[in-house]
Formats: sequence, structure tokens, C-alpha cells
Amino acid sequence: MMQRRWQTLTEWPLLVSSVLFLVAYAWQVIGELQGISNAVAEAIIWVTWALFLIDYLANLALAPPARRWRWFYTHLFDLAIVVLPMLRPLRVLRLVTLLSVIQRTAGNAIRGRIILYVSSASALLVFVAALAVLDSERGHGGGIQTFGDAVWWALATVTTVGYGDLSPVTTEGRLIAVGLMLGGIALLGVVTATLASWIVERVAAHDTEADAATVGHIRALESKIDELQSMMRARD
Repeated sequence: MMQRRWQTLTEWPLLVSSVLFLVAYAWQVIGELQGISNAVAEAIIWVTWALFLIDYLANLALAPPARRWRWFYTHLFDLAIVVLPMLRPLRVLRLVTLLSVIQRTAGNAIRGRIILYVSSASALLVFVAALAVLDSERGHGGGIQTFGDAVWWALATVTTVGYGDLSPVTTEGRLIAVGLMLGGIALLGVVTATLASWIVERVAAHDTEADAATVGHIRALESKIDELQSMMRARD
């Protein structure tokens, strides 16, 4: 109960923290900051990291003692979000919080929630992957040296087109590429499943209307037959 209350209280602060991190990280990477500006951006990034660390430790401490170990090994991804951002290009993992909040607040209709979640997740995935790969590739002799190139690479990768004109050369960049490809396949699967469910629903609705019309015709025929039988009995 206390853990759930904590999660409810921290949901929006973590969302704000994620947005602040995204702004600071984008400012730092795209602007190639130096001096005081870079120090300010770094300070915001590390403060948001500290908030995520506090949230993880609080959730672990508030988990029921009998189920604390279970909570730990079922939330290894949350641990990764806290630990892996120590590596600069993998800081974008903190933005997973944005996706979780979007998923919970996207609306009441199931299909509307899925469409909003997928569109938001796709845009966010492409943007942060472009930032991360540019952060890891710039200055290492590869083809991705500008934000425009990074966005083009991210779009080609997430859609599984993979033209091959641009590709990462660093280990961090390749790890980001693997994550982006897996994310693209997952999002494509969600879109396909949503489209399939819409088609099935439309076909089912058409079949229901056809069945209702058929039942109506049968009842009308039965009524006519009853009238004819009544008329024949009256003549007899």
C-alpha cells in the first residue's frame, strides 16, 4: 500500500524530471556546449539521475519484506535505468518513464490509448536515439556527425529499412542501434495488431448487421405466413 502511494505521488514529478533531462541532454548534444552552459546542462542531468535513484531505492525499501526480493528481480529493467545512464550515451534510458506515464494517461478507449502511445513512443524513440547516437559517434570518424544525419539514421533504422549509407562505428552507437531496431520491431507489431483488431471489429459489426437483417426478414415472412394461414382458416 505504501509503495503504491509513493508511486502515485512520484509519477508526475518523475515525468517532469524526464522532460527536464530530455531538454538538458538535447541542449548539450545539439548545441555542443562548452564552459558554463555545459556545466548547467550536466548539473540538470545529474540531478534528474539522483531523483531516479531515490525513486528506485524508495520503491525497493517500501516493497513488502516478504516480497522484496521478488520486486528486485522483477524490476531489473528499472535498475538498468538507474545504473546504465552512468555511461553517457545510455542516459536516454531514463526517458522510459515518459512512456510509462503516457501509457497510463492516454485516455479511456483502448484503441485510442494504443494509437497515442505508439505515436508518442515512436517520435520519442527516434528523437532520443538520434541524440544518443550523435553523442557517441561525433568525433570518431564515422558518417554520423550532425543531428540531421542522426535523425535520418534513426528513421531508417526504426523502420527496419536500413539503407546503410550511415552506420555507427563505436560500441555504444551499435548498442543504441540494436535497441532502436528492437524498439522499431516492437512498435511495428503493436501497429499491426491494432490494425488487425480494427479490421476484425469492422467485419464482426458487418456480420452482426447482416444477421440482424436476416432475422428481421425471417420474422416478416413468418408474420406473412401466419396472416395467410389465418385467412385460409377464415374461408374454411
